[in-house]
Amino acid sequence: MSDTAQGGQPQGEGARRTLGTKRGGGDPATRGRTTIADGVVEKIAGMAARDVMGVHTMGSGFARTFGAVRDRVPGGRSVTRGVKAEVGEVQTALDLEIVVEYGVAIGEVARAVRENVIAAVERMAGLEVVEVNIAVSDVKLPDEVDEEEEEPRLQ
Repeated sequence: MSDTAQGGQPQGEGARRTLGTKRGGGDPATRGRTTIADGVVEKIAGMAARDVMGVHTMGSGFARTFGAVRDRVPGGRSVTRGVKAEVGEVQTALDLEIVVEYGVAIGEVARAVRENVIAAVERMAGLEVVEVNIAVSDVKLPDEVDEEEEEPRLQ
């Protein structure tokens, strides 16, 4: 006997029979469900925020210090640092924590981050972004040593 049932449906593990649906008819978008994990939206938002001129880095001081150590481990770099997403079926809300470069207009950087994040998430994930909250946790001064760029010291 073949692997398919009378109606051409596959048999065996994972096979499902859909009742009451015409083959080839209807909108393909209604044939199943797509779920997007919070982490996926966080990565998209993190990359989009980092692309904005004037954003030095993401996350609070503690998160950056911890992240700098983690980033030295192969495969440890996290683009989601400083980003928190709450994802529903069709909408998402985001909280971002950023560090800006000294001398930039913080309001303009925040507006640009918001626009870039909304455009990227809506385009890539197809979710409506209902809010993007931005917390500026620090300003990177020109003469400050960057924790992420500092090389580990040999003992």
